[in-house]
Amino acid sequence: MIQGPILIVILLLAILFVVIGISKFKMHPFLVLLLAAYGIALAAGMTQTEIAGVITGGFGTTLTAIGIVIIVGVIIGTILEKSGAAIKMADIVIRLVGPKRPTLAMSILGYIVSIPVFCDSGFVILSSLNKSLAKRTKTSWVATSIALATGLYATHTLVPPTPGPLAAAANLELENLLLVIAIGMLVAIPSTIVGLIFANKVASKYQSNDIGSDDKLSYEEELKKYGKLPSGWGSFAPIVVPILLMSFGSIARFPGYPLGEGLIRDWTIFFGTPVSALIIGMFFAFALVPKFDTKLLSTWIGDGITGSAMIIVVTATGGALGAVIRATPIGTYLGEVLQGLHVGILLPFIMAAAFKSAQGSTTVSLIMTSAIMLPLLPALGLDSEMGKALTVAAIGAGAMVVSHANDSFFWVVSQFGGMDVKTAFKTFTVATLLQGIFAITFVYILTLVLL
Repeated sequence: MIQGPILIVILLLAILFVVIGISKFKMHPFLVLLLAAYGIALAAGMTQTEIAGVITGGFGTTLTAIGIVIIVGVIIGTILEKSGAAIKMADIVIRLVGPKRPTLAMSILGYIVSIPVFCDSGFVILSSLNKSLAKRTKTSWVATSIALATGLYATHTLVPPTPGPLAAAANLELENLLLVIAIGMLVAIPSTIVGLIFANKVASKYQSNDIGSDDKLSYEEELKKYGKLPSGWGSFAPIVVPILLMSFGSIARFPGYPLGEGLIRDWTIFFGTPVSALIIGMFFAFALVPKFDTKLLSTWIGDGITGSAMIIVVTATGGALGAVIRATPIGTYLGEVLQGLHVGILLPFIMAAAFKSAQGSTTVSLIMTSAIMLPLLPALGLDSEMGKALTVAAIGAGAMVVSHANDSFFWVVSQFGGMDVKTAFKTFTVATLLQGIFAITFVYILTLVLL
């Protein structure tokens, strides 16, 4: 195989091909990542007889590790959206925070809702509430929109079972998913807070021209579409129960056997695995549906499966690319070079930020960066479980920087948030830049404490 600096050139050309293929030529990420994997393998000197095996092996291994988890996670999010549970969670948060703090309410809502629901969908289903609250409190609609969007964005990029960070954890071969969730939720807090401060201090200076129009989008009329809303406990259960189960499963694995060594420990570990915990969360989501019929069994679940298909395929193809990189000397050589630069946790952040800013997709940025990072972790001192979890958080921080015209979420926020494009650039794009910077700063502090 080829050795030396040319390996870095091969990797950079592959990255450039991925970015240009997706952003400029609008090629599907599956095709771009697959071609990049073959290109790296051939250029690095892998034999023709082993290339196909490495690529299909990497694809299959990733699919095995993460496929069911992604499908179930998306199904949960779909049911929360269609049953009105997301709106119910919104009601509860507003009652707790109070209508006099509309931006804080929307920020907290975004943080919670985007853990299982895509940020795009979350913003759309909460847009009527957002507009109604801004009108009632005479608050800038732009400010409440930025508070909601940044809250959604923080957990979307950092906290499983959102598919992006979930796929990144799988690519980094991280077994303790609860650790990823805990670190992600922790890092998402300062990221959400900076978004809230920006909404109050900067975005509040901008006013939408049509806040008083289009009354058909009032919150009250939006509620009528759902009829009777689910209970508060039922709405939160599909999110809370899996996290609790995974927490108990982790406790059961502690040295010293705190739950003993018998059936209780075995069943706790069984229910605490990510697949089992999320499947149980899915059954709690089923309870949100007033009538258990073909509408649920076919339409809603079918929508969830359809929505997860592309994510699974792209994630598995990212795994194939990572397998190729691991099978060539690229990872070893690049690790040796980077070790002397002492970039540490900043490397995955910079790489993810470059991918995100260039091609727009947060999920693709998380998948691509994590696939490349796995063979580099030992050289960076990040190959422990905690190191991998912090790497996922660093990649998520980079995947925030920055949301602009090539990101679908940018257009959702501008169109449903009462902003023209110029205002969206001045508010949402700048806010996502600040979110990413504050997130990686917090991750860096955590590495000093935890590693």
